[in-house]
Amino acid sequence: MSVYFTAELFQFLTRLKRNNKREWFQAHKDEWETCVRQPVLRFITDFALPLSEITPHLVADPRPSRGSMFRIYRDTRFSHDKHPYKTNVAMRFSHRGKDVHSPGFYLHLEPGGCFAASGLWHPEPPTVLKVRNAMVSRPAEWRAVRKLLNWDDASKLQRPPRGFPADHEFVEDLKLRDLGTAVNFTDKQVCGPKFMSTFVAACRAMSPIAAFLSSAVGLKF
Repeated sequence: MSVYFTAELFQFLTRLKRNNKREWFQAHKDEWETCVRQPVLRFITDFALPLSEITPHLVADPRPSRGSMFRIYRDTRFSHDKHPYKTNVAMRFSHRGKDVHSPGFYLHLEPGGCFAASGLWHPEPPTVLKVRNAMVSRPAEWRAVRKLLNWDDASKLQRPPRGFPADHEFVEDLKLRDLGTAVNFTDKQVCGPKFMSTFVAACRAMSPIAAFLSSAVGLKF
């Protein structure tokens, strides 16, 4: 068992939140590299094998850029918040060639707010329609996995979507725009020697949702 992340990762993110400026980040870039970036890339590398045992169709890509690790830089073009850096660290394990919106696994590290997730976040309307059609056409499968849903969906429809009956067994699920499940971790768990096995277990527990949503949108799992 290995320790991948230490309290220094969370300390760095806390300080970055207080000093979210390019000058501060550049002055502390060595710390970012040592305490954050390199441990994350090592975690992604080592997760590849257990991920392949869950499913061969998701990828753990340890490339320093355009891989599983999200960029630290925020896209501020259309945001009122012009802070240049994210104050969390995130990893995605998606279908090969697909972006974060494919129903793979996601790991989010932030002081006091660490979690793993799987699902579809803000999918395009054609994707949501495919999932709704799968719920209705494969009711036994959906009935078996729907209990795993635990995301709060503030954008949930007030009425059943067009073309679906208001008295359907899954009417509340059909109203959802975001669908997924999450498992929370404490900072202490993340910094412990068993975190890899804890994360793998979380992914296994979430995999029924990932499998159903993948098949609904035409992806293998």
